[in-house]
Amino acid sequence: MKRLVVLDIVGLTPNLLRHMPAVASLGERGFRARVDTVLPAVTCTVQSTLLTGELPSVHGVVGNGWYFRDLGDVLLWRQHNALVGGEKIWETARKAAPGYTVANVCWWYAMGADVDWTVTPRPIYYSDGAKEPDCYTWPPSLHDELTTRLGPFPLFTYWGPNAGLPSTRWILGAARHIFDEKQPDLTLVYVPHLDYEPQRTGPTSPETARAARQLDDALRPLIAHFERAGATVVALSEYGIAPVSRPVDINRALRRAGLLEVHTQDGMEYLDPWTSRAFAVADHQIAHIYVRDADDVHRVAKLLAELDGVERVLDAEGKAAHGIDHERSGELVALADPDAWFTYYYWLDDTRAPDFARQVEIHRKPGYDPAELLYDDTVPGVKLRSVGSVLRKKAGFRYRIRTVPLDPSRVSGSHGRLPDDPGHAPVLLCSDPGLRQDVYAATEVKSLLLRLAGI
Repeated sequence: MKRLVVLDIVGLTPNLLRHMPAVASLGERGFRARVDTVLPAVTCTVQSTLLTGELPSVHGVVGNGWYFRDLGDVLLWRQHNALVGGEKIWETARKAAPGYTVANVCWWYAMGADVDWTVTPRPIYYSDGAKEPDCYTWPPSLHDELTTRLGPFPLFTYWGPNAGLPSTRWILGAARHIFDEKQPDLTLVYVPHLDYEPQRTGPTSPETARAARQLDDALRPLIAHFERAGATVVALSEYGIAPVSRPVDINRALRRAGLLEVHTQDGMEYLDPWTSRAFAVADHQIAHIYVRDADDVHRVAKLLAELDGVERVLDAEGKAAHGIDHERSGELVALADPDAWFTYYYWLDDTRAPDFARQVEIHRKPGYDPAELLYDDTVPGVKLRSVGSVLRKKAGFRYRIRTVPLDPSRVSGSHGRLPDDPGHAPVLLCSDPGLRQDVYAATEVKSLLLRLAGI
């Protein structure tokens, strides 16, 4: 067997590799291939496919979240590995090589996975409502090893308007520590930095090019370190981010048609999935539409097909054709036009929006919100106000922080569709030339990794 390191570099594309010579050199020493990803091309779905070799119809991760019908609630960014069906790569490896060891450094669905070392972001939620950055580890002793060496996990640069390089540097430091001290056979490393600027300013912006160069500088010594230790290094991406200019308010269209219901508390409106005849769980450029009554499916499909910014609506046959026909999927799945993406917004008057709409609240919003990467520039001194609000909360005072804009028009990049432009498609680079081919389907990556490991 040979030690293997897999760097999941979010948003890595041929276009961005032009600014990343250290990463690109992996393909020069070994090989570079296009990755034919799956629908939806979003983090949780694609990672689950990479690690199981299965389509969403089998592993069941139909998006970054979905409507949990048995709970009557929309939940995104769950963390338990039991949500992922299919045989994971470490389970397959151990059948051939008992004792095969694996480290998961921030790949999704890490908690409860049967691996030897786990690190994943996990804030502390105090009883007074305070939230502090931290991480979960397995074994528990790994927590203090990492935080003593690297400091607390910088959660507020992992997502939100301050998202940037510090969180990625911490993850890379954790990966190096575990690689050196624990000697895993397989090290999975999630590298999030290129998820931010392409959504904020677009994948071809000068800011995105600068972010790519920054990340390449951070990865250069780490890749060299892994290779000096004799490991094979694979760098790959789940998706590429494409330029967009049109937000599509899919839930507002359903509400205006009398299909989506809300309930009101303290003047704020909340999605009411129990009583809604139809509502959408928006996830970048795809949306699962849950339709309560089968008699409404055709009407809802027709309504959405006529909505500006919707390219196609998948019915049962369409879902099966794309490998997304799972019970967790909506009765319908909408695909946005190439330059469009779906908001989760369901209120018709911003004064009725819930307070979490103006905050970074990935677990309370019934859909993905890329505007969380932006500051609300309609709030005077918003950055100073946000710092002051955090300090007040640390001092024990209650507060409502307002940083996230309700105007989504500044979002400039998205993903989720199968790529239209090869320059914005995901890519795989490998330091070992032995298994060279031009294209790997996402469902073939698991098999490739096992062969690279000598299994």
